[in-house]
Amino acid sequence: MAAVATPPLVIRGRTITAPRTCVTSAARPFDVCPRPCLPQSRHPPALRAVAVGESTRAAFRQTLSSSQRVPPFRLPMRPAHRRRALLPPRAVEWMSDSMLLARQELAQQRAAEGPSAQGAVVTNEERLEVGEEESEGGNIRTPTTKSVLLQAFNWESWRSDPPWYDGLMARAAEMAGMGFTDVWLPPPTKAVDKQGYLPSQLYNLDASRYGDEVHLRRLIRRLHSLGMRCMADIVINHRCGDFQDAHGNWTIFEGGTPDERLDWGPWAITAGDMPYGGDGKADTGEDYGAAPDIDHTNARVQRDLINWLLWMKREVGFDGWRFDFAKGYGAEFVGMYCRATEPVLAVGEVWTAMRYEGDGQMAWNQDAHRQALVDWVDGTGGVCGAFDFTTKGILQQAVQGQLWRLKDGQGKPPGMIGYWPARAVTFIDNHDTGSTQNSWPFPSDKVMQGYAYILTHPGIPCVFYDHVFTWGLKKPIVDLVAVRQRNGIRANSPIRILAAEANLYVAEIGAGKRGAGGEDGGNGSVKGGEEKGGKIMVKIGSQYDMGRLLPSNSEYRVATYGDGYCVWESTA
Repeated sequence: MAAVATPPLVIRGRTITAPRTCVTSAARPFDVCPRPCLPQSRHPPALRAVAVGESTRAAFRQTLSSSQRVPPFRLPMRPAHRRRALLPPRAVEWMSDSMLLARQELAQQRAAEGPSAQGAVVTNEERLEVGEEESEGGNIRTPTTKSVLLQAFNWESWRSDPPWYDGLMARAAEMAGMGFTDVWLPPPTKAVDKQGYLPSQLYNLDASRYGDEVHLRRLIRRLHSLGMRCMADIVINHRCGDFQDAHGNWTIFEGGTPDERLDWGPWAITAGDMPYGGDGKADTGEDYGAAPDIDHTNARVQRDLINWLLWMKREVGFDGWRFDFAKGYGAEFVGMYCRATEPVLAVGEVWTAMRYEGDGQMAWNQDAHRQALVDWVDGTGGVCGAFDFTTKGILQQAVQGQLWRLKDGQGKPPGMIGYWPARAVTFIDNHDTGSTQNSWPFPSDKVMQGYAYILTHPGIPCVFYDHVFTWGLKKPIVDLVAVRQRNGIRANSPIRILAAEANLYVAEIGAGKRGAGGEDGGNGSVKGGEEKGGKIMVKIGSQYDMGRLLPSNSEYRVATYGDGYCVWESTA
């Protein structure tokens, strides 16, 4: 296929040349699912029928009298279809009083309690090699070298007997031995649905179908002792009420504690969020129909959520956040919560429609799609990454005899990893796209070709639990993880694509040897100097003959191989 010139990348406040509106084919309904985690056919009741007496309602109205309400904090916003909400460098003046207060309290507590205030978290620095990266929001600790994420659950994990946390506890040492550095755990809070994506009482960790709080804390301590970090699935776009208000709307919320933490009323729900009757400000993102949308512009909401996240980090032991349905509220609020809580790793789920041609075929140029991901990360001030849905969509199409898709008009990877690899989390499938939902699955016979791509390329790769422990792919995946870590492939490692044809894809990845003056480019390229080879080389596709691209035995040796892929590592 003839290459089409790729528009120049524009981020961090510069003019955007790629349109953000995606064209969706009716033949791809899964691309426009408003809530991938909960397809329309599986939406459980969002509200519980709990009768509340008049005395209870009167008491609640009294607690929400105007004298006790906290005036909402408003951020200057643009129309939703144009919003980028970029944060100025090191901007503090825009932060709400709630965020500043929370950070001051945290600093005072740390100073009073000393180094032990962070708990008994074991960090394997030699393995993780966490570095300091400069972002628009300040110094943010981000894993940049050997981070490999494991999504440690699927859509049916809540059915496990014994509880899921206990099962992971038994497999903790095995997961550590496979080379995973970060473990993504399911939503831990009390929820209306079984999977945990319709949360109600956020402080209540005893009502989860995955296990109670005691077993969760025990699991986290075990993972920490083995050098792994734990990422919580944070669902704060929406929330399900515990009781009805005076108008019959389910907008009376309990936090799950004896005090008033996260005890909210209609003021915490966005205005116009039918049929929930919220009294807050307008929604700052896409509407979510299954439950009331939270008003993140409200100062008390911000303070309560920050304090809850700090509790999840400092008391429960979580190290990072995965923000569910992150397109449902402004990216600037994700940036606020990340700055206040300083997670080691944070990533948002921003799942939007890809672009299709009139004949229903996926378009070669997906720049608008990946630009939307970059814009969202930009909106957080660069402190939170995003799942690279662009790479997933292109890759699962490419492995079906269309490997020419894996090179854009500038010779770079066509997904988010070609624009901002250090903030891109690549994946093959997750609990939404795969598992029993199967809403956008990777071709089952090409899964290992997909892993050969993401585990050798820039970005932070995320491996799905099912592929390791259910599909019998543990050994080939472990072999690829070992190659990545042994050769120090980083999230922003340079890459040179040597071939991208129908059934042949070849690329060199890693710093390797180069002439004087060479340095890594932030977009995964090599700037300056003479390139003399990468640290690893990968070949994907059914075409056996590589011609002159076949690595020399004097420079490379075969590291691992499988059906439709082979990986070499440099001997130099």
